[in-house]
Amino acid sequence: MKHLARSPAADDGVVRPAMLAVPAAILLAVTLLVGLDVVSDAGAGGSTAHLLLEVAVMAAALSGTVVLWGQLLVARRRARSLQRDLGRAEADLARFRLESDEHVRGLGAAIDHQFARWGLSGAEREVALLLLKGLASKDIADLRRTSERTVRQQALAVYRKAGLAGRAELAAFFLEDLLSPSPATGRAGVRAEER
Repeated sequence: MKHLARSPAADDGVVRPAMLAVPAAILLAVTLLVGLDVVSDAGAGGSTAHLLLEVAVMAAALSGTVVLWGQLLVARRRARSLQRDLGRAEADLARFRLESDEHVRGLGAAIDHQFARWGLSGAEREVALLLLKGLASKDIADLRRTSERTVRQQALAVYRKAGLAGRAELAAFFLEDLLSPSPATGRAGVRAEER
């Protein structure tokens, strides 16, 4: 799932460790340089006001360094946690795909079997499947490189052969069994204990 990885420079509002390390290092360098300057000025007999100002600058730079390094540690912990969560999510997705593949293949075979029962031609089967997927007639025509009129005629042939009134009944024909309540639910999908 490499497509989920994002560029470190992506501007998505997420604080990344690399974004904090450079300014923290710069502030630490400023702190050290100002500290050396304070020591040098104190040895050279610099004025108290100047020394206090440099100490204040050094304290501000040191405070900024501490804050940024703290945020860096938090961001690293958060990044590790997100990596673990992503790993678990990817594992769950892979497991779901493995479990659902069998069901999808079975559903595809059941739909194809029903199309054969209705005596649909190859083109009608393709149109019927695209209608089930929710595509509009124009999109189906574009996809199949045919006219919208041809798609509508093929759709009408599907409905006629299936004995259905239209797209809604076609979808309902296949969804009815999929959406029937599980044994843990009663009528209309309401759990027995919720009644």
